[in-house]
Amino acid sequence: MLPARTYSVSIERNWKALYEQIWHPNFFSKWAIGLSESQLREEGGHWIDDGEDPPLKFRFSPHNDHGVMDHWVDAGDGEIVHVPLRIVENGDGAEVMLTLYRQPDMDDERFSRDAKLIMRDLKALKNLIENKASRR
Repeated sequence: MLPARTYSVSIERNWKALYEQIWHPNFFSKWAIGLSESQLREEGGHWIDDGEDPPLKFRFSPHNDHGVMDHWVDAGDGEIVHVPLRIVENGDGAEVMLTLYRQPDMDDERFSRDAKLIMRDLKALKNLIENKASRR
């Protein structure tokens, strides 16, 4: 088993509406700092981010009714990293939760840095969604 930490952010949006807005793989590049700003392209059941060298390959959980947005990342080094991502109901809003697994080669510094990047991404998603909603 790998050590794990789950990080979350509350977003003022119905959880199902939020899921429907952001579940598609191409929406990730709007808020996830680890992706290039270009759109991902689909190829052979995977999504490719050509903005990285080597390109990152992703596999995403299929669209579902449960708010599951898990994805698996292949950085080309033979290791595939599972990233659990969930959207759940939180009153009238949503809680977006992402679990970071500490990989065997991660030292304390890298684990801490990845945790900070996750929180930055989750806050970017919150700002993107709530600022869009306020402009309507």
